[in-house]
Amino acid sequence: MAYPTEHRLSLQILAAVLIAVLVFLHYLLWVDEGGMRQTRALRIAIQVQKDDNAALSERNKGLDAEVKDLKSGLMAIEERARAEMGMIRPDEIFYRLLEQPLPQPVTPLIPHKAVPPGKSATPARKPPGAVKPLAPTAKPSLAPPKPTTKPSAPPAKPKPAPTIEAAEMPERRE
Repeated sequence: MAYPTEHRLSLQILAAVLIAVLVFLHYLLWVDEGGMRQTRALRIAIQVQKDDNAALSERNKGLDAEVKDLKSGLMAIEERARAEMGMIRPDEIFYRLLEQPLPQPVTPLIPHKAVPPGKSATPARKPPGAVKPLAPTAKPSLAPPKPTTKPSAPPAKPKPAPTIEAAEMPERRE
């Protein structure tokens, strides 16, 4: 049973049309605007916007709590006046601590000698094998130690305390 050539030709045309429709639909699905690529980009943008909205919502909650605190409590107002405007109460004294710089150690001035090229300006070191021998150790005895006649070193000078300075702050305006 053989098909006539006209029938074969119509089947081939139908198959070509179906393949063309399939290729066109794949193009629309994967490449064209509104396809999978666009959908994925929109999903990412939606997630980023949700994250931004959550952060802004938290900030708004904090600002709302601060506004309520400023409307109802005096402690928040006083804290802001102290921190931002440097205000103090009339019965308070403001002390400012000033740090004094530590004195710099005095280094002796040594005139620089010209060093010929190729020579080091640092003194030569002893080789690693040249170690100073230790003093012979005495055997421990049971006798009490002898008092030393060396004068002890003077005690170290204590650091100067920070300077305290009273400052007048501008009075609060009401």
